[in-house]
Amino acid sequence: MKRLYFLLPDVKRAAAIVDELLVARIEERHIHVLAKRGTPLEGLPEASLLQKSDFVPAVQRGLAFGGAAGTVAGLVAISLPGAGPVIAGGIILGSALAGAGVGAWLGGMVGMNVGNTRLKRFGDAIEGGELLMMVDVPRLRVDEITERIMKLHPEVEIAGVEPTIPAFP
Repeated sequence: MKRLYFLLPDVKRAAAIVDELLVARIEERHIHVLAKRGTPLEGLPEASLLQKSDFVPAVQRGLAFGGAAGTVAGLVAISLPGAGPVIAGGIILGSALAGAGVGAWLGGMVGMNVGNTRLKRFGDAIEGGELLMMVDVPRLRVDEITERIMKLHPEVEIAGVEPTIPAFP
């Protein structure tokens, strides 16, 4: 999946584009609209906390750093006297998994309280009253969907394509 970004001038056009996307068989759960706080979205699919926050990248960073820290802790533990070679692998694996789990949990907790860093470039436009629509589409349909929107709504600004969207948000 790839995420398409569109900047839209108003709610009316956003509703028309959502209808077009639904006709193009893009499920509503793959459409996310972000607007300035207090803007009534009138039934548009609003961006959830996962799209608004830095949760997913923070979990990924926490998983990596926690796993690395756990592995180092495991290596230190087996270097201590009394750790036999048979249980050394188990100690390293267990500490790496524990570190990864704790790191992912802590990273997620921090990430939920931080704005999405991928959306910073749209901050001025959103504060200026524009709406940001994020649409997750299969890789093979990126050009088709983009062309369809531009053909029917030439006033819409295509604001970019994000390379890869994780499967779970």
